[in-house]
Formats: sequence, structure tokens, C-alpha cells
Amino acid sequence: MKLSEVKEALENLDEVSFKLPNGNIIPVHFHVTEVGAITRHFIDCGGTERIEKVVNFQLWEARDFDHRLAPQKLRDIIRLSEDRLGLGNLEVEVEYQQDTIGKFDLEFIDGDFQLKRKQTACLAQDKCGIPEDKQPLPLADLGGNDGDTCAPGGGCC
Repeated sequence: MKLSEVKEALENLDEVSFKLPNGNIIPVHFHVTEVGAITRHFIDCGGTERIEKVVNFQLWEARDFDHRLAPQKLRDIIRLSEDRLGLGNLEVEVEYQQDTIGKFDLEFIDGDFQLKRKQTACLAQDKCGIPEDKQPLPLADLGGNDGDTCAPGGGCC
């Protein structure tokens, strides 16, 4: 989800809620403790130099159970971050403390910001010798009709 989509979604909300991949809602007293720009500059296993940039939201819970982050307040935090950090319309990732700090992609579904699990992957599979995934073939395409194959009702089984 791009930053512009987050801002657009906030325009029509009365309250902000984030939902974990397992369907649980992050407690309503959460804080957005950081909005930042993260740049990863790296070389993949195939030797290709890469740069990835994202906008990062860090969510945190304190014991201030009466705290509520209003949509306008989050828009103000985003606007300030855009002005001071020069944020572009990048993908947004969310950090949230669980057993360890989890990083999530973000979607907006039915009025909730939905945290989506991130996956690792090899970015240079062609250079690492990882075979392409083979597409399954329908069973009907596996054998010819040369008389040596069984057919339903043919009595060969």
C-alpha cells in the first residue's frame, strides 16, 4: 500500500485500527511512535546492487489505555514526516512488537489497516541455480491415447 493510499483511507475514517494477519486487532490504545524513510542498499546473492526505499510506521502499545490515535492526528504526523523527511509516495511497511519486532506490508480492507506477512525470497534465482517452479499439468495431458493407457471405464484397473 502506498503512502497516498494510506492518506486517502484516513480521510473517511472516524477511528484508526490495525489488524494483524491472524485477524486480531491491535489494541486501540496503540501509538505510532515513528514515521520514517528506510533505505536498504544491498547486493543480492547474484551480485546485483539494489536499493529499496519504503515509508515505515512503527506501532507501539503503552499502558495508557485511554489513548486513541485519531485519523486527523495520524494525517498530521504523516504530513510533518513528508515535509521534514521528503517522503515520496512509497510503499508503507509497518513494524509492530510481538515476540520480536515484526515487519509487515499493509493493505486497507473493510475499514481496517490490515498487516500482511512479508516473505523473504532470492532475488537472483537465475544466477543461483534455483530451478523455475514447474506448472502442474492436468492428468489428461500426461499420457497419449496410443492404446497402452488406461481410460475410465476401460477395464484396465
